[in-house]
This record gives sequence, structure tokens and C-alpha cells, in this order.
Amino acid sequence: MRVATYRTPAAEDDPDPGEVAVFYFGPTEGGTVDANVDRWFGQFDQADGRPTREVAERESTEIAGMSVTLVRAAGTYNAAAGPMAPRADLRPGYRLIGAIVEGPEGAVFFKFTGPEQTVADEEAHFLAMIESIDQP
Repeated sequence: MRVATYRTPAAEDDPDPGEVAVFYFGPTEGGTVDANVDRWFGQFDQADGRPTREVAERESTEIAGMSVTLVRAAGTYNAAAGPMAPRADLRPGYRLIGAIVEGPEGAVFFKFTGPEQTVADEEAHFLAMIESIDQP
């Protein structure tokens, strides 16, 4: 379930603002880290036809004793309204930075998408937010 949405201003000449969506499904829902990363990468198409997972970045770290998976991808974004929606809203030149924080009460998913320059301009702020996460 989406629990929050944040917008970042569009960079000069970018058509759209950035969006940070935060999801939490409870302690046992939401799928595995791998399934979510694969789904996020599957929302991007590459101009040369390669699977996004071949050109995307994925890293693991630990923050406040919690496992965190960080991913980055770019390409043409399928901004479908939902999982059953058709691939109708394709947005070239988009970028994703995602973080999956495996907390004691379940995973929290942070998905930052937007035009490439908009996301690049706000990347440090997004990562600082992720790095500030702490357990209660």
C-alpha cells in the first residue's frame, strides 16, 4: 500500500517533476526484495533492447542494523497506473533510484522516478533521507 508520495521540482527543461513513492505492506506482504527489484527493472525499456537488469545497478548495504538494497535504472519508463494497466504511458529519458529497507516489522519500499536530470539533481537528498532511517 502506498503510504506517502513526495514530489521534487522538475529540473530546467525536464517535462515532469520527480516522484518519491513510499510503500509498506505489513510484516509479511510486499514480496521478496528480488521480486520487487525485478519488477522495477521490468518497468524500464532499453533503446538497444537489452533487459534493464543488464545495465542497471544494484547494491546492498546496512543502515541502523537493517539490510538495504539500493537500485538505479534508466531508460524508457512504463508509468502504468497499476499492475494490470496497459503499457500506454511510456516516458523516455527517465531514471529510477529505489531503496528497499528490510525493517523489523517488514520491508519499506522507496521508489524515486522522474526525468533523468530531475532525479540526478535530487539524488543526494534522496540518499540522505535513506541514510537517516533509524529503528524506533
